[in-house]
Amino acid sequence: MANKTTAEKLATIQKGYTLEGATIELGAAIVDGELHKEAQVRLPLAMMNRHGLVAGATGTGKTVTLHMMAEQLSTAGVPVFLADIKGDLSGLATAAAGSDKLKARTDSIGQAWAGKTYPVEFLALGGDGNGIPVRATITSFGPILLSRVMELNDTQESSLQLVFHFADKNNLELIDLKDLRAVIQFLTSDEGKDELEELGGLSKATAGVILRELVNLEAQGLEKFFGEPEFDTAELLRTAPDGRGVVTCLELPTLQTKPMLFSTFLMWLLADLFEDLPEAGDLDKPKLVFFLDEAHLLFNGASKAFLSAITTTVRLIRSKGVGIFFVTQTPKDVPADVLGQLANRIQHALRAFTPEDAKALKATVSTFPVSDYDLEETLTSAGIGEAVITVMNEKGAPTPVALTRLRAPESVMGPSTEDLVKSSVAGSALLAKYGTAVDNISAYEKLTGKGAAPTGEAAPGEPPVPGSTESGSAGQAGGSQADVDAEARRIEEEILGRPSSRSVPVPDRAPERARAPRAPEPAPAGGGIAGELAGALGGALGGGLKSMVRSMGTQLGRELLRGVFGTSSRRRR
Repeated sequence: MANKTTAEKLATIQKGYTLEGATIELGAAIVDGELHKEAQVRLPLAMMNRHGLVAGATGTGKTVTLHMMAEQLSTAGVPVFLADIKGDLSGLATAAAGSDKLKARTDSIGQAWAGKTYPVEFLALGGDGNGIPVRATITSFGPILLSRVMELNDTQESSLQLVFHFADKNNLELIDLKDLRAVIQFLTSDEGKDELEELGGLSKATAGVILRELVNLEAQGLEKFFGEPEFDTAELLRTAPDGRGVVTCLELPTLQTKPMLFSTFLMWLLADLFEDLPEAGDLDKPKLVFFLDEAHLLFNGASKAFLSAITTTVRLIRSKGVGIFFVTQTPKDVPADVLGQLANRIQHALRAFTPEDAKALKATVSTFPVSDYDLEETLTSAGIGEAVITVMNEKGAPTPVALTRLRAPESVMGPSTEDLVKSSVAGSALLAKYGTAVDNISAYEKLTGKGAAPTGEAAPGEPPVPGSTESGSAGQAGGSQADVDAEARRIEEEILGRPSSRSVPVPDRAPERARAPRAPEPAPAGGGIAGELAGALGGALGGGLKSMVRSMGTQLGRELLRGVFGTSSRRRR
């Protein structure tokens, strides 16, 4: 290694980064202290779904690097997701202005620079910011991720899974925090003690601990993050009318007060994508690239179940066309099982001011392939906007390690104006869909009998709860609502020829309902497969077969399948 000439080192880099397909241009190589713009360092677009790591000490340029990569991905027609922790990434919506200093830098690395804007969609977690509110239902979020937010131990996490199982089995929709609280309160009450005993592994004491943690979440104001309308992660896969990928920018203005929620919510987005997307195999370009900033927050204090689920998701989501880039300070922030899945490395400078820093530096160096650089010296002396890079080439082999001066973004390296962000949000097609929170009938209303007034059309696959039989309003509103439901059932069954999604009213039996609060079993959704089969086969072969098909659909409807994180993609919109 020491005997190589500069020309030989340069030739190795040039050969290693000569690629045939579309690429993300990263910058120009620095060899023996000299910048060589003829030695361009790039990343194959087709290998972006092999995941990656962007690491480095604070202030070394990690955010600018992912900003620059997001621009090129968008230009290539690849949607991008970014978590905007410092507020700087909103600048993607504003064209940058040139300067003599910028021109000197871009000329030195062979970059043809021009200021540009990019299609950006601004989101805000639960509406905490200027962006479009992003919410998730409790049932979709699942017990493993929720345990992470509540900081439960392994035993409490297992108990929470039993609570979810009880709710799923009894058609008690867990939409927001008050729904989960109502279910746990029921299980710990005298009326629900028999149900609690049937769950086996859930003790009343543990249920009480979970309930107290849940109340703490509500006290912290986190109830606005859970609810409806739930965000459809398919929105992250959109392209603009001109073919460029939409950059989805999630605002996180209060990250420091809710770091656990932030990191877990990002994992929910990935888990939901993982469950919904079909297998894609090897593609010319990924369907989505997901930049997960402050990745250390995701793993700090994580349970075994949570780490196992992350590892599984990272390993398997690649084949569905999604690339994940973890952004953090040192590789040791990422567990070894996850780090082993990351094929692309962009390592900014590290500091070695303490013995712990020196240990982290040696560990980082050991994860790189053998190279022509003294990496311990290189990683501590690299300047801002420089990084040590190795990626996966088109044949699946690692490229040569190259110290690289990185390209400059073409949009503003800082926040866009608040007026621009607000106008972008106001003009977004997503605002009408997600802008206003709704509170449909769910477990809370079913268990407490509150808020059971008619709420309009039922969501697909979910029958409305017959709240007209609640005490105090049964004699006044119950008759008219029952007439409406009866007419709706007649139209669906007699005119449309399919099983009705409306429940049949039953006599009020309050004591029994208090003890075992099961919602009416849902009939197949009118537009679903079971509904179509019931309509078509029932009409052709008689009511007996129609009844059988309807019964099969009901059983299928009661089974709520959960993924590796215990998440569910069944939505009520």
